[in-house]
Amino acid sequence: MPRDQPNTFEREMSFLDHLEELRSRIVKAILAVVIAGIGAAFFSDFLVKEVLMGPLTRVGLKAQVLTPYGIVMMYMETVLIAGIIIAMPALLYQLWQFIAPGLMPNERKYAFWIVSFTSICFLSGIVFAYFVIIPFSLNFFATFGTDTFQLNVAVDQYISFILALLLGAGIVFELPMVAYFLSKLGMLSPAFMRKYRRHAIVVILIISAVVTPTPDIITQSMLAAPMIILYEVSIFVSKYAQRKTTDSE
Repeated sequence: MPRDQPNTFEREMSFLDHLEELRSRIVKAILAVVIAGIGAAFFSDFLVKEVLMGPLTRVGLKAQVLTPYGIVMMYMETVLIAGIIIAMPALLYQLWQFIAPGLMPNERKYAFWIVSFTSICFLSGIVFAYFVIIPFSLNFFATFGTDTFQLNVAVDQYISFILALLLGAGIVFELPMVAYFLSKLGMLSPAFMRKYRRHAIVVILIISAVVTPTPDIITQSMLAAPMIILYEVSIFVSKYAQRKTTDSE
C-alpha cells in the first residue's frame, strides 16, 4: 500500500462511524472547557477585578451593578469564556483529530505545528483586542460627551462587551489558518482571493460589525484593519498551501 494513501479502515469509515467520532470529539472538547473553567473559577476574582476591570479603571471610569443578579452572571460568564480561551489548544486538537483521517500521512505529521500556530493566531487576536482595541475604545467612550452627560457603566454589560470582543478578535485572527485548510482542500486559491479582494473587504467590514458588541465605528474599524492585513497574509498562506499540495502529488 502506498505510504501517501489513507489506510483501508480510514477509507471505509461509514457515516455512523463519522457521527460517533464527531460525538466523541465534541464530548472531549466540552470536557476540556469544563476542566479549564473549573481552573479559571479559582482565579475568578483576579480575572474580573484585575484583568477585565483593569482597562475600565485605567481610563477613570467605574462600573455599577444595576441588577440583583448582575455580579453572579458576570462571574459565570467570565469563567465560561475563560474556560473556552484556556481550552482552545485542546479544542483545536480535537478538531484536528476529527479531520486527520481524511488527510495524507505526510500531512498528519504537522499536527503539532498546525495546532500550535492556530492557537497562537487565536491568542494574538485576544492580545491585540485587550491591549489595543479595548483601551482605545474605552478612552473614546470616556471622553465623548461626558462634559454634558454622566457616563454610568453597567458592570454586566461591560464584562459582556469585553469578553465578546476578546473572543471575537481571537476567532477572526484565525483567517490565515482557514485560508490554509480551504486551499489544501482545493476550495480556495490565491488568484481567487486577489480577484475578489474588494468584495472581501466589504465582507470583513460586515463581520467586524457583527463580531463587535457595540455599534460604534471606532471599535469596528480597529477590528477590521487587522482583518484586512490578515486577508493579505492569507493570500500568501494560500499560495504556500497550494505549492505544498502540488509538491506532495
